[in-house]
Amino acid sequence: MQAIETLAEEKLQTVIVNDRAEDSFPEIVGCSSCLKAVLEQAKRVARTDATVLILGETGTGKELVAKAIHKLSLRREGVFVRTNCASIPPGLIESELFGHEKGAFTGAVGREIGRFELANRGTLFLDEVGDIPLEFQPKFLHVLQEQEFERLGSPRTLRVDFRLVTATNRDLCSMVESRQFRSDLYYRLNVFPIQIPALRDRPDDILMLARHFAQKYARRMNKQVESIRRVDLNALVAYPWPGNVRELQNVMERSVILSSPGLLQLAPIKPVDNGVPRERTTLAAAEREHILKALRQTNWVVGGEHGGAALLGLKRTTLVEKMRRLGISRPRE
Repeated sequence: MQAIETLAEEKLQTVIVNDRAEDSFPEIVGCSSCLKAVLEQAKRVARTDATVLILGETGTGKELVAKAIHKLSLRREGVFVRTNCASIPPGLIESELFGHEKGAFTGAVGREIGRFELANRGTLFLDEVGDIPLEFQPKFLHVLQEQEFERLGSPRTLRVDFRLVTATNRDLCSMVESRQFRSDLYYRLNVFPIQIPALRDRPDDILMLARHFAQKYARRMNKQVESIRRVDLNALVAYPWPGNVRELQNVMERSVILSSPGLLQLAPIKPVDNGVPRERTTLAAAEREHILKALRQTNWVVGGEHGGAALLGLKRTTLVEKMRRLGISRPRE
């Protein structure tokens, strides 16, 4: 008889970065060292007004980190305004962010308040910031530098005070090199970058997240899901999760739907074939894996003649900065 693991006896754990981290990050589940490093960075920058650039693959939870930064900031009493730049047609992004007056253009039947104005005294979160059209980027940069703008169709200059947090799954450095993204805007956004690790780099968190989602959907569907087969647990850990936490969440929801009371019936896991080779990854993810490999080879010694920096051909300070940017920290023994 195959062994099973009881979900009901496993207390769900929320990531702790200090004694009260369950209050700081109530929506983020995990205990891996790389995730803890990310949340420590988020906590440190939250109390400042610095611009934050959150990097990571689709489905890694970039918006959750952005919301946590807002809730821990001095602007937490203000609004959190979210905009997905990829979902706005290029011709409408100026109106969406700046707002417009009645008659400013065909179809402008009334005044509309833009996202910049809505976020005043709060936090503006621009998701998929790499999709902002090149021709609009100078105007966007001007607002960030001067904290002022005009609604379309209005001569009146408005001053705003918002904290900017952006996110993207694109390689902005490569886009700057290919002139698809302005370098001055990139440097303005890249004040404090936070790299969110992919789920495949957080194997310690996979089962914790699976239990969390299984219990969440079991409660929502009024089902008693108490156990899962060991072979299914092994399958969850072995799968590379190209869709990251979002994909795992969807799999667990399907699994609860398929399950009878008691034992969780794991739904089939099959990646979507979109014609993109599975080994394709971002430059940041490849760099992170390359550094991790070197640090493992040197038993996590960073400096010195036989340290990771020497193996990678880098200065020790350069490697330390890359580790901070990519959320790399030595795992606990």
